[in-house]
Amino acid sequence: MNLRSVDLNLLVVLDALLDERHVSRAADRVGLSQPAASAALQRCRHLFRDELLERAQRSMRLTPKGESLRAPLKALLASATDLLDPPEIPLEEIQTTVRLVMADLPALLVIEPLLAALAGSSPGIDIVLQPWHGADAAKHALTEGSTDIAVSVLAASEDELRRETAGEETYLVVMRDDHPAARDFMLDRWLAFPHVVVSGRGEVRTPLDADLARRGLARRVGLVVPSFGMVPPVLFSTSMIAMLPTRMAETLRGFATFTPPIAVEGFTLSVVWHRRRERDRALRHVADRLSAFLR
Repeated sequence: MNLRSVDLNLLVVLDALLDERHVSRAADRVGLSQPAASAALQRCRHLFRDELLERAQRSMRLTPKGESLRAPLKALLASATDLLDPPEIPLEEIQTTVRLVMADLPALLVIEPLLAALAGSSPGIDIVLQPWHGADAAKHALTEGSTDIAVSVLAASEDELRRETAGEETYLVVMRDDHPAARDFMLDRWLAFPHVVVSGRGEVRTPLDADLARRGLARRVGLVVPSFGMVPPVLFSTSMIAMLPTRMAETLRGFATFTPPIAVEGFTLSVVWHRRRERDRALRHVADRLSAFLR
């Protein structure tokens, strides 16, 4: 049999006919006219090469073939319903794994509260934190399906990706408490010491350096590291200075923090997933928790 020629709606009508054993009642049940239900019965008879329903003295009765179709037909329609409109599983009963890819800053901010929240609301959701290889790699992973959610400074202009803005982040200048520049911090003292720059691509120059150049100023970049988490130990043991995201800088102990002496542009953290996962309840629950913790 060529399944492409089978109309699923015809099977819905057949289910009603086999239950009701009456064309008019079956028609009312599925919202058809009596002639349309009769036509559907004829098509079903042709499809199964059997009368299915035959006239008795004052009613209609099922043929053996019709009787044999009742249970498998209901199972088939129930499976189709589950496929097209699956029942909603309670969050606390979901058993699945959600893969996250994010830079170290959002990971430092959210992993602890995320795990605590999931333990209370959906203990069956396991988290896999994948390595961060940059925005382009994250977008590719979302598209090919090797990751579920990305969190970082990530634009999602592509039609297939859905982005939810999670939080705006600013910077503070950070140095150790007894740093020479901490006593009388100002622009010239800020630029007098080597800086630590965070760049996943190993870039020495940043938009800040371009801004300084327009002002006729410059700084020395003494060290470039790939993650924010590597910065505090370096600052603690050297005379270097760095800019760290405000929420991270405010958690440090033994360090002096200052507002940058010139305006420094912050960044927007986003939670991003693929639109084909819009109805994935576990993914959306994790994404909502991430967004809440990053605000």
